Amino acid sequence: MDERDALGLLASELPTAGDDAAVVGDAVLTTDMLHETTDFPDGVTRYTAGWRAVGASLSDVAATGAAATAAVAVYGAPTFDAAELRAFVRGARDVCAAVDAEYVGGDLDETEEFTTATTALGHLREPDQTETAAGTEESQSRDHTPAPLRRDGAAVGDAVCVTGRLGRTAAALRLFADGATDRGNELFRFEPRVAAGRALRPYATAAMDVSDGLARSLHQLADASDCGFAITSESLPIHPAVDETASDDEDRLGMATTVGEDFELLCTVPPESLADARADCPVALSRIGEVTASGVTLDGASVADDGWTHGN
Repeated sequence: MDERDALGLLASELPTAGDDAAVVGDAVLTTDMLHETTDFPDGVTRYTAGWRAVGASLSDVAATGAAATAAVAVYGAPTFDAAELRAFVRGARDVCAAVDAEYVGGDLDETEEFTTATTALGHLREPDQTETAAGTEESQSRDHTPAPLRRDGAAVGDAVCVTGRLGRTAAALRLFADGATDRGNELFRFEPRVAAGRALRPYATAAMDVSDGLARSLHQLADASDCGFAITSESLPIHPAVDETASDDEDRLGMATTVGEDFELLCTVPPESLADARADCPVALSRIGEVTASGVTLDGASVADDGWTHGN
């Protein structure tokens, strides 16, 4: 089986596992594994590896609309180099701090190649703040646990939106290949869209993070919601770094849609709620198309289910 077949099997065995993260009460929990040969090109620093690995799990928390709470990581390597280990922990700690979470440790293991497994925890329910005669104090959490964002709620006519810009990782990969490691590391350190997920939760009918590329994510969301999407290329928000490395317009579009691991949020929003969603979202929210009854198209042409698969 390939990765997608394996995920399908596990979904049938674990119906409560969730979409991007498992929901347990008001908590969301997710885990990821990254390997040096498939996930970290030559030139990636251990600081960037710590940031990116933990950030990938925090991105799954973001896709549920939860607040990020904490993260841990397994650090596996052939040998333990003090400078590399410290740098990894600093990167993990800094990406957590960027989303108001805390890096709280993990485990060490000797492995044939550098490998890291990360786990992130978030919460859907936040404490109320109430005024009392004695002053302001934190009350008990709400009796009602807010519903997480899921992949299966898109409705025909909804606007299809994406946060931030696409193609960041594709540009980084080319820069690493060209030896421009400083710029590559900068682009590899993305900010997980936790704040955006929380802001979009009251408005979005479906959502997921774009970890496998926009094209594949559209197919995944369409399958979950039993719908289709009509996207226009001119509406796609493409990262400026793509223009530094793309050879032509076709290459530019491919970098923005099929390379993957941009970790932006893809969501659907009712048209009447779009203005409010944009106003509340702390990053740019671009409308890239609309939900249709079936099919995934770009400028009217069918979009292939191409994107990142673990082991690429």
